[in-house]
Amino acid sequence: MSLYRDFLTRTRAAFSDASYNDIRRALHAAVRSLAGQKRYDGTPFVFHSVKTAQIVADEIGLGRNSVVATLLHDVARTGLMSPEQIGREYGPQCEAIVRGLNNISEVDPKTSTLQADNFRELIVSYSTDPRVILIKMADRLEVMRALESFPELKRNKKSWETLNLYSQLAHKLGLYAVKSEMEDLSLKYLEPKEYDHIVRKLSEGAGERERFIAGFVQPVEERLRALGIRYKLKSRTKSVYSIWRKMRKQKVPFEEVYDLFAIRIIIDCPPAEEKMQCWSVYSVVTDFYTPNPDRMRDWISIPKSNGYESLHTTVVTPEGRWVEVQIRTRRMDEVAERGVAAHWRYKGVGGGGLGSEQWLARLRELVETASATETIAERFDLALSSREVFVFTPTGDLRKLPEGATLLDFAFDIHSNLGAMCTGGKVNGRNVSMRERLRNGDVVEIATSRSQRPKAGWLDVVVTSKAKAKIRQILREDEARNAQLGREELERKVKNWKLPLTIEEAVTALSKHYKIKTGFEVYALISEQRVPMAEVKEVLARYAENGGAAAPEIQPRRTKTEGEAASSKGDDCLVIDETLKNVDYKLARCCNPIYGDPVFGFVTIHNGITIHRTDCPNAARLREQYPYRVLSARWRATSSSGAFRATIRVQGDDVPGLAGRVTDLISQELKLNIRSMSFGAQRGVMEGQLSIEVTSAHAVDMVLYKLKKVNGVTRAFRVN
Repeated sequence: MSLYRDFLTRTRAAFSDASYNDIRRALHAAVRSLAGQKRYDGTPFVFHSVKTAQIVADEIGLGRNSVVATLLHDVARTGLMSPEQIGREYGPQCEAIVRGLNNISEVDPKTSTLQADNFRELIVSYSTDPRVILIKMADRLEVMRALESFPELKRNKKSWETLNLYSQLAHKLGLYAVKSEMEDLSLKYLEPKEYDHIVRKLSEGAGERERFIAGFVQPVEERLRALGIRYKLKSRTKSVYSIWRKMRKQKVPFEEVYDLFAIRIIIDCPPAEEKMQCWSVYSVVTDFYTPNPDRMRDWISIPKSNGYESLHTTVVTPEGRWVEVQIRTRRMDEVAERGVAAHWRYKGVGGGGLGSEQWLARLRELVETASATETIAERFDLALSSREVFVFTPTGDLRKLPEGATLLDFAFDIHSNLGAMCTGGKVNGRNVSMRERLRNGDVVEIATSRSQRPKAGWLDVVVTSKAKAKIRQILREDEARNAQLGREELERKVKNWKLPLTIEEAVTALSKHYKIKTGFEVYALISEQRVPMAEVKEVLARYAENGGAAAPEIQPRRTKTEGEAASSKGDDCLVIDETLKNVDYKLARCCNPIYGDPVFGFVTIHNGITIHRTDCPNAARLREQYPYRVLSARWRATSSSGAFRATIRVQGDDVPGLAGRVTDLISQELKLNIRSMSFGAQRGVMEGQLSIEVTSAHAVDMVLYKLKKVNGVTRAFRVN
């Protein structure tokens, strides 16, 4: 494959023949051992090992042992080759690196803001060789480059870890290029809209920046050439994350971030002349442009603790535009790009550099210093958008919630049933109520009780639309359940009191007396025992005695017609006519019932009663979940004169004129109105869908019968 060929080509150019042969042998072993294993995008899993090894060699600059260990790490981690076997075939250093990588792989950063610093220290403590940590940085960088193929939850979790754990460790190691790319890729998935906005703005201004840089460096380059200074010029655009962070911190738009790029002058000179030539270049730059003394940074005289050396200054052009200029030598630039790996390689163990133990001790000191001076919480609260927080489940899954989200929001985000039974929980091991507002990096655990049910006050606790919608749904279902219990209680009482009232008349009387609008509210009063039953009896008795005269606007009891009585099977059976003019019902859109179809009624919360066909796709679910809201119903046993909409689907051979024969049959022969139609053909099969007006289900049956006799039609059926 091209990936393998490219990797081996680069390796041959960078390593000796003996090292190249060992790396090639390790590559073949990895490909053979990991055959059949796939990544999320379907590519071979071994691609991850190869791409990581390429970063280790090309971008971090490690040697033969590191590359071999990187190729075989996943082989050893999955148990397909033991570290001892790797040691026997490739040497003890490869074995030690693989063991260190395996130890770090077992660390799962299920972190809160309180645990993040410990995680960094744990990675260092598990490393017995400096190269282990550098390889781990390469491994995470490769994962971030391939993150598009991961599931969304994993993308969020790995981006959070990378931004708050790995990029900070890369910064302390001096791996600035790796750190910047990690931050940008993390922002791409955590804040995609703002990331895209900054990228677009940078792209729009690229041409203007190039012209400005060319004019800025022209006099400087002429002077450097006249002085005989050998140099190389680079222009570096500020990283997307750095721009975004500055916009957040200073609360300014993109247009007000002025230091979008830096000019880097890299000098090629002997080590003994480094300081002198850097200051000479500084003198040249400041001859043409005025420096800002507050932005002067001398890391040549006193390098940073991670080995970084450079001279930084910010100057202003005559037009008033600020530009950052970085001055360093070629050696300093490589250390700046590759961090401690380059520093270690330049001086070497025993060659004036630090030994492995001293190096690791120094690294631990750097991590501890970072923990003391900048906590994860401080960095993270600034880094992320004020509109969102990222929190962890106890198993380490990352969830994204809007700012102000509470523990109850988190519970509903995990699962609706978990939210409905929530009684409180723990945040970072501390017991809290469901009202606890969550912060970035919190680890949240939910406590539940089977007896718990959502209450109306919960709507004031949550901020997410998902939680609000589910709470409202459960409240409506509870209301309907209470209404059913209240109805049954009222029916029993009216019967026991021997009052000459139907249930509808009883509801009418109570609605008027208590000044409420719906029967549901009447039933809730009774089921929740908010009114004494003695008072209810008195109201109904007075209404019955006066025949409804006490409330003229309330219609008295209506006697059923013979047709209704004959059609009814019990007091709760709805008798409806084909035009639905005499009752407050609606036809369900999910099945479009037609006069003559077997039907039933379903009591909705806010829209009255809907009429469904008994073979409706939703019928089984409604009967199973809400049996107390299902009512028997049938059409009035009279001839129909109304018009219903029915949808017919026709399938047949793709032959000329078939669609015309179908429409002629319906409109000309059967005299039915076609409201809409569509026809299409694919692979020799014609399919059409027609919406027609009919008077009853019998008329639909007649249409289907006639259609099936049309030459070329293979199938005709009614659809919902």
